[in-house]
Order: sequence, then structure tokens, then C-alpha cells
Amino acid sequence: MRFENKVALVTGSSQGIGAACAIRLAADGADVILNGRKLDERGEALIKQITDMGRKAHFIAADVSKAPNVVQLVNDAIAVYGQLDILVNNAGVEKNNDFWNVTEEEYDFVMDTNLKGVFFGIQAFVKYCMNEKREGVIVNMSSVHEEIVFPHFAAYCASKGGLKMLTRNLATELAHLDIRVNNVAPGAIATPINQKLLNNKEQLNSVLENIPMKKMGTPEDVAALVAFLCSDDAKYITGSTHFVDGGLTYHYEEQ
Repeated sequence: MRFENKVALVTGSSQGIGAACAIRLAADGADVILNGRKLDERGEALIKQITDMGRKAHFIAADVSKAPNVVQLVNDAIAVYGQLDILVNNAGVEKNNDFWNVTEEEYDFVMDTNLKGVFFGIQAFVKYCMNEKREGVIVNMSSVHEEIVFPHFAAYCASKGGLKMLTRNLATELAHLDIRVNNVAPGAIATPINQKLLNNKEQLNSVLENIPMKKMGTPEDVAALVAFLCSDDAKYITGSTHFVDGGLTYHYEEQ
């Protein structure tokens, strides 16, 4: 197993892509720290699923939009099993609003969760790796919208564009510490956050017309790439964004 004796923290892992990443990393041998705003039946089911695989799983509740909270989350995750090898920054939010109506509260909610929390979570992890003289792997969950436009989601696009540059910058700055940093950018994925789209046949067909493969992706498609980037198979890959989009990004036309 490629993650035997490894511990991974996956933020925002109660459902969707985060849950799929946690399951895939566990299936490949990792013990996993799960995270969400609170432990509910989704987290409990995930713990059971992972422990049934013979791996360890622990849930830590934290709101990663607050810098002190995310720093505490990383430190608590390290304390659970005495080490941390992999950080998957999956937690993310979006707000649909016309640009001219976006409030400061909405802007801060998106930027604090998608960029500020990631920034200081990585910082806490890097300090740990430096103090312990350990290598580390970081995967940030970005979006195709770090690259392509998404009208009415300006703050979301700005946060993902910032994440793209942060990843590139940190890959250079942290390389001498043997810490790799990459982005994964999902396209149209069948997750709970897209349930409204999935239930709207006309809107769904419009999206599928923009995807050369003519289908939505699955959380497992994304998790497979995350697992690869976290593994030694990707030991010479850092500072890049890797798209999981069925060809959407460079075929996209806004309707």
C-alpha cells in the first residue's frame, strides 16, 4: 500500500469530494483525520467505512475560515496519531450573486474559507515539517474556475485564482524542504453542492454540451488524482494545477 504508515488530513471531508478523497487515501493505506464544521451522521458513517477497511479515522470539528481554528486543526491532527504527512485542503464554499450585489460578508466568507484558511493551514503544516525535519505533501482543491470565467461567482473565481498563484509560489519556496504543493481543479462533478444543477435537465444539458466527454465527473475521479499526487509516483510533480474536467476547461464557452 502506497500510504502505509502515513497520516492524511482532509479538510471538508464530511461529504462529496472530500469524503471520496478520505476513502481513497485510506484504501491506499493511510490513516485519516476527517474534518467538518461538526460531527454528524455523515462523519460517523465515514469513520465506520474507513475503520472497516482496517485503517484509523478520527474526526476534528473546525471552521477553517478562521485562521486560529485552522492552525489548531492542523496541530490537533498531528497530535492524534503523532504525525502528519499529507494535507488535502478540500474545504470550500461559493456564493451565487450578481457582482454589483455581492456584500462584504459574502466576499469574506468565500475568501476566508477558500484562500485565507488554506494559507494559514499550510503554514501550520510547514512549520511542523520544518521542526520535525519531515517531508510533506499538500494538495489544494481548486476549480476549473481558477482558469475560466464563472459569471455571478466573482468572489469564488478570485479565491481560486489566488489559490493557483499561492500554489505556484509555495512550490518554489518549499521545494528545498522536500514539501510538494499541487492543485487539483475539478470541473463539473456530481456532488451535493451541484444537486440543483443535476435536477435541472435543461441546465444540465447546457453544461454537458461544454464537456467533450459529455458526462459529469464523480468524486472518485477527483480522489484518484489526489491520491496520485500525494504518492511517491508524483515525487517530481510540484507547483502545477491538474484538471479533472472531461476536457471542459479548454473547450468552454459561456452560454
